[in-house]
Formats: sequence, C-alpha cells, structure tokens
Amino acid sequence: MSDPFPEIKSKHSLVAKYVTQPIWEKLSRAVTKTSGFSLSQAIACAVQFDNQHCGIYAGDWDSYKVFADVFDPLIQEYHGISADAVHTSDMDVNKIKGNIDPSAPVHSTRIRVGRSIDGFGLSPGITKEQRIGVESLMKKAFANLTGDLAGTYYPLTGMNEAVRQQLVDDHFLFVSGDRNLIAAGMERDWPEGRGIFHNKDKTFLTWVNEEDQLRIISMQAGGDVRGVFDRLARGIKAVGDSVKAES
Repeated sequence: MSDPFPEIKSKHSLVAKYVTQPIWEKLSRAVTKTSGFSLSQAIACAVQFDNQHCGIYAGDWDSYKVFADVFDPLIQEYHGISADAVHTSDMDVNKIKGNIDPSAPVHSTRIRVGRSIDGFGLSPGITKEQRIGVESLMKKAFANLTGDLAGTYYPLTGMNEAVRQQLVDDHFLFVSGDRNLIAAGMERDWPEGRGIFHNKDKTFLTWVNEEDQLRIISMQAGGDVRGVFDRLARGIKAVGDSVKAES
C-alpha cells in the first residue's frame, strides 16, 4: 500500500523528474529514524508551488539513505557529479595565494558555510526537542570561544527591542515569513530555539536553527578575502571542537 500520488505543481522540477509513480509507491510510507521525516514532507515545496527547480529538502541525515532513490540521482544531476563522487574539504588558508587588490572598490567581504550536528534533525524535520537541544549545546559551545572569536549569543525568544533593533541595524537578524521555508517546515515553533551569536568585532557570526542548524559567517569591510577565510577556518574548527567537548 502507498499514499495517493501527489500533484506536483512544479512540473519541470527535479522532484517531478525523479519522484515517479513507482518510486512513490515504494517510499511514500517510509519515515526516517532521527525525526520521523517522510518523502511527502521532503517534496512539499514542489507540490505546493509551481516555480521550484529542485523542490526538495532533507529532514535529517537519514533522508539521504531512506529516500536515496530520489536524492541520489537528483543531487547528481543538480551538481553535475558522478555516482561515485566523494566530497572533499580543504580549509588550509596557507593555500590561498594573493588577494584582492587593496585599491579595488570592494565594500565588504563575507564567506559563510552551513554545518550540522550529528544526531539532530535538519531544519525541515527537526523536532521541537531537538531544536532546543541544538540551541542549548551551542550556548555552551559559544561560551568556550576565546580571543577574537569570543562574543555573545542572542536568543530570538524573549529578545528585547533594543537588542533586536541593533541586530536589524547591523543586518544580522534573520526573520520569519519565507514561504518556501514555511512550506518545508523550517519555521515551526518560531522563534523558539533560534538565535544569533557574534563576536565583539562583529566579524564572526553564527545563526542557530535558521535554514541550517548552524550558519557560520566570517565578514569584514574591504576585500581581504584571505583574512576573512582565515577567521572562518579558525571559527569552524573552534566551534566544532567546542561542540564535541560539550557533547
């Protein structure tokens, strides 16, 4: 038995291409272990809207395995990679040669990455308890940061107006209301379990439980890409080490 095959409004999306009737019949009743996420939840944007290119979100790490018949070919087509491709990461700042010409009219430089913590659902599928657990873990992790990375965490829940306005003026505050995020389930229980960390110089930030579990950002005025990347690499390592120490 399977659930009724949905009408996918984004008819030219990758979801429409890869969520076929046979695949739906096979996977429509499957749910993930981490957050009880379903294929129906994963493709909600492609079903509700007619303008999606991909139209799919993973609800947790398990989604990529449980719904591999959809995610594998879709990801391979979107990124233009082969089935045996392996992700690599290199955060060695010493490999950056040269920099932007200081005389170039560059207003500012920002580099950001998304990171997730093993054992918790991703934003579309994360449970309320898991979201609060991520925030609690990150509060402890942020408190361990030192030097130029040290700063303050500002939870959205109970945020006073002066703090909110300052974060708005700094262009740091993320807000609710994006229809794709709402359809995908990412704004459930808003604003509980969400917040923003930034260092004293406002050059190192982490958004907690927005579209990603963690969105880590390094930024500053001017075009010093090497300096921004150096801070980002140090910040990612520091946050990762601190999370592991608190887990």
